[in-house]
Amino acid sequence: MALLGKHADALMQGYTRDEVPLDTLSDSALRKLLAARILWRPDEHGGVKLAPKVRELIAEMLADETRRHVNADVAETLELLRGLVQSYREARSHGEHWRQEQQLLRLRQEVDDLNGRFADAIDSLWQRFNSDFGFVSRLNDKIRENDRAQKQIVRLLDGLALIDFDELIELVGSDGALRKLLISQLQQQLSQHYTNLREVQHRLTELMARFRQQQSRSRLVAGMAAFLREHPGFVPGNYARRSDVPALVNQATPLIAAAAPALDRHLDTQVLTELLHRLPVPAHKPQTVAAAQPAEAREETLVAARQQALKQDVERFYLTVVDHPDREGISALAYLHAGDLEWADEIWLFQVIAEYQGLPRTEQRAFRLHQEESQASRFNHLRLIHDVTLQLALPA
Repeated sequence: MALLGKHADALMQGYTRDEVPLDTLSDSALRKLLAARILWRPDEHGGVKLAPKVRELIAEMLADETRRHVNADVAETLELLRGLVQSYREARSHGEHWRQEQQLLRLRQEVDDLNGRFADAIDSLWQRFNSDFGFVSRLNDKIRENDRAQKQIVRLLDGLALIDFDELIELVGSDGALRKLLISQLQQQLSQHYTNLREVQHRLTELMARFRQQQSRSRLVAGMAAFLREHPGFVPGNYARRSDVPALVNQATPLIAAAAPALDRHLDTQVLTELLHRLPVPAHKPQTVAAAQPAEAREETLVAARQQALKQDVERFYLTVVDHPDREGISALAYLHAGDLEWADEIWLFQVIAEYQGLPRTEQRAFRLHQEESQASRFNHLRLIHDVTLQLALPA
């Protein structure tokens, strides 16, 4: 109450505006107000605003029914947001700028109050984990506390699920201020709430598992203490010296006695010699070793050899054209079939054309390459090469 009275002017300015002005507050006063949860910061880049409970308290004191929240239901808040959006759009269509600003301010305050209620609920869960939930003595109490926390998480998730962004997008339309407030900012804040709830559930599961471990150990200690109270003269016996060991204690695997010959004892020399002579002699059967096969050439080497052979045959074809300058030229396929070469027609023609295109410009002028080709079909302009004729470019 002292903080409320000391900073009443700044708090009332924050009540009438969207944010609390920071120019009238010192750093220490701001930290105290944030620690007392009188003020809160929705996000790191936003300003400082009044906490929902403080806003409701001021509304009660001023009898301001327009800002007084009796029911904290999410569905009712969403219905209120729909009404405010309709009023905002009506004011904008009629050119009432002052009323439009007031409706936008109320929308910001309602969204901040909605996020503040979710933040307070999640904070109360953390407070419960650090107080009642973590310091119960019985398992049944722990189960009941766990059930309460789970139900509260379910209620928060159900409340967050009521916010339908598809409906909000259709509601706000193309208005930039409304889209920023009810779509982008609200979605970021709800994502943060979902993240905090996942952390809460993880912490809840961790505490429950840790308590079950502690409970099992405490039950063992409590059972041992009750047994000692019923048998005050009980003294643990030395089970290692007993011949009849209980099955619960006798869980060790049997030991196999180790033995080794004592070579330094001359009395046992004859016994050791007899044992050595009785050892079976290992029979070494001759193994037939197959002769190693000659190493096979790799597939890459074979491919390179065939490519080189093809290139040499094409070069001989070119030399034949040079040695027999014919006006009509020499057909590549005719040369292939006449020489009984083993190459396929398509591969041979491709290599002849590739060899011609690989020659320098000056050497290409010495030859004339004529391709016998035709169109694939009436509807396909692909040209099919049937044969290639090569001749020397004789001077006229």
